[in-house]
Amino acid sequence: MRLPLIPPAELSAEQQTLYDSMRKGIASNFNAFKVEREDGALMGPWNPWLHEPGIGKAIWDLTLAMTANAVLPDNVRQIAILMVGARYDAAYELYAHVAVAEKEGMSAERLSALVADLKPADLSREENLAFDFSYALSRGGTLPEPLYRQAIATFGQHGTNELIYLVGLYALVSTTLNGFNVPVPERE
Repeated sequence: MRLPLIPPAELSAEQQTLYDSMRKGIASNFNAFKVEREDGALMGPWNPWLHEPGIGKAIWDLTLAMTANAVLPDNVRQIAILMVGARYDAAYELYAHVAVAEKEGMSAERLSALVADLKPADLSREENLAFDFSYALSRGGTLPEPLYRQAIATFGQHGTNELIYLVGLYALVSTTLNGFNVPVPERE
């Protein structure tokens, strides 16, 4: 870990405001995995965001907007998130979203393929599209037109927009985690 965890007692006023917002959002949306140390210091991407609260708040606001305005089904979102995490080999991202996917009932076989950066064989039509779409975007370059049109036909414009932003957000999260060498906590 390249940035020390910040105990709550050592937060600046600006950091404290962001910390309080993140703890509230984490409690309602990200409770399937370990996010804080015993003293309340936040782990995962939240710690680097606290170190730069001006930037961290913007990323956190995007995260909240992506959650509040979600129209894609959770299974489709998790396929996209896990695909991006695997593409970036972001250990904490994979740790966190494997826990979320397990809580939502995703099979061990499917999870094994996704974390190995492979396409699972048992995807529904919508999940298959989410995988292909996310895979193509995370490779770089323009999203191929047939994938874009298929996403519009399947998820509508708002859902397609959400999928693009979701891939971008989790690419940013994965890059943050990898850049700061954020470790994975022990699983209980």
